[in-house]
Amino acid sequence: MRALLCALLLFCLTAPLPAPARTATSAAARKKDKPFPPEVQRALDALVRAELAKGPHAGLSVGVLHGGMRWVRGYGLRDIAHKLPATPRTTYRMASITKSFTAVAVLQLVQEGKLELDTDVRSWVPRYPEKPWQFTVRQLLGHLGGVPHYDGPEAAENTQSLDTAGALALFADKPLAAEPGTKFVYTTWGYNLLGAAVEKASGRGYGRYLKSHVFGPAGMRHAALDDPRTRDKHHAVGYRLQKGQLVPSHFLDVSSRFAGGGTRASVEDLLAFGQAILQHKLVPAETARMMQASMSTREGQLTDYGMGFATYPLRGHYMVAHAGGQPETTSLLVMLPAEDVVIALASNLEGEAKRQRRISTRIIETLLEDGLVRRDAHLVDPVDGVVHEGLARLFTYGLSYHLWATRGPGALPEPGDVNDAFTRMSALLDRTSIAQDPQAALLRVRAAHHPREGSLLIRVGAHMAWTLEKTLGPEKLREYPARGPLAFFTDYLAACEQVPCPAPLRFSETLQKDARHFEEVWKRAQVSELRRVRLDEVKDPETLWPALETATANTSLHPDYVDEMLRVAGLLAKRGKKQEQLRWLERTVALHPQSASAREALAKVQTPGTQGPLEMPAATAPRRATDGSSPVPDDAGLLPASRPPPPQQPEERASEQGG
Repeated sequence: MRALLCALLLFCLTAPLPAPARTATSAAARKKDKPFPPEVQRALDALVRAELAKGPHAGLSVGVLHGGMRWVRGYGLRDIAHKLPATPRTTYRMASITKSFTAVAVLQLVQEGKLELDTDVRSWVPRYPEKPWQFTVRQLLGHLGGVPHYDGPEAAENTQSLDTAGALALFADKPLAAEPGTKFVYTTWGYNLLGAAVEKASGRGYGRYLKSHVFGPAGMRHAALDDPRTRDKHHAVGYRLQKGQLVPSHFLDVSSRFAGGGTRASVEDLLAFGQAILQHKLVPAETARMMQASMSTREGQLTDYGMGFATYPLRGHYMVAHAGGQPETTSLLVMLPAEDVVIALASNLEGEAKRQRRISTRIIETLLEDGLVRRDAHLVDPVDGVVHEGLARLFTYGLSYHLWATRGPGALPEPGDVNDAFTRMSALLDRTSIAQDPQAALLRVRAAHHPREGSLLIRVGAHMAWTLEKTLGPEKLREYPARGPLAFFTDYLAACEQVPCPAPLRFSETLQKDARHFEEVWKRAQVSELRRVRLDEVKDPETLWPALETATANTSLHPDYVDEMLRVAGLLAKRGKKQEQLRWLERTVALHPQSASAREALAKVQTPGTQGPLEMPAATAPRRATDGSSPVPDDAGLLPASRPPPPQQPEERASEQGG
């Protein structure tokens, strides 16, 4: 039997992908949602297959909704030993996406007057011991209550079935990790407290409440608390990678994390949930706005997390999402309220967050960005780097918040003195000032969206988006996620000639000149063959290297290809082509000399077992909320880099902490 299992595991790693499995949807869904056009279905299928072909996989189910159109597929195997395919009907552990279900339940009860957001949580969970500080339901919903997360393997690896009292007892005596309101502390235990509050306020068990008030109304026919004793035949068997091979996941009883990570569902259920959120079937629009708006710390720093959802701007889209990861599963739910998009992914392979994020990004590009690949900008000069990042953040915060407020349930900050805001923005991106200390200037730019800084980026960027819409028409705004921040900025300058805008709203002449120069250089640096495909998706990337080298030669600004080139090098290494791997790593460093990840990867190959330098100049330091390389939602709530992290204290990542 062991030999047979090993053979089946090897088959899964080497065999071609099976044909996508299909399953029937509910009659209501079939009547309401149409299929995507055939060419879109083929594109979606191809991008998923291309991603899965790059590495070991077990089963994956994918679902997409957009504007009344629907696409669902299953890939790979939900049970390798029995060769059972993954389908859209396959159920998986939801892990931390459970927090979104819990948040809906809490806010329903708040709506009914049975819970209060700003009252001490011990009013509903008196068994939880008194701490030095009180914390509220609102703070728990946004991971601002200070309740700790798992603090060791013994705390996270429970194997016993527990009731609510038992689940609370696991952490009841542990001290708070921070004073409530002062710090984002991602916590599954905090959501267990919310689950207990749901039980007290509703008079029903947590699972029964979800079934009758969340799963039922949303049409989530197969969603339930995850209990090994009640799983049906469609539930996926979990796997993990060990030395390049798939092996069964170790056992974890998730009753210990019931309201923070204890449910199971299918991607069809996730699509139904996302659609119910966007259509306000579970909570009204006013409540949805609260859930989707980033909360902030006491000092006025946004956390990129609302109430039960990670929520942040990405390339001009307002993203509302949650990721999940624990033994047996990786899951991801993404919603774009302004564009009426829901994306659901679930896998029975652990540690798939990066792959799922890449797939979701490619889906967004396919549906909303004409299939164009969006890349960050690589800049040589650190002053240019700060100016360009400021332009990029004006674009992504401004467009996304404007669309969320006008096409979704969102709201903008008070506009205040608009002339003064534009004047301050010009000063923030003044080259002379930046040159005095580029690193400090970069930190100021990255902090300019926070409430403590007057939400400057949001207010200015949203006014720019409003001006573009008023001048060029609402459909024009849909182009900018594909065209990028430089087109957004230069089109705004052109629109200001038509309106016309007061002088302060045109920015400084120097900033206008910078933006136009960047746009010209950016256009010249493009490689036409790579507009709709990434280097690591090309069958033979070597054939494109001459064009790429020519387009990026002697330029201070060009697309950032680091991740793609490193993936090409990694694929070559897996095929045993060490010299080709080394050549691509050397090219990566030559093309991106300031990239720490490129230099580190090259150093590891040149001197195995060592690490390359980790410092990164200001112009190419990791960015937040501006591009597809940002790892949100997997680090939902990771605070933007307004200051360098203290030594030996890596920032918390929500999905890596597990559901």
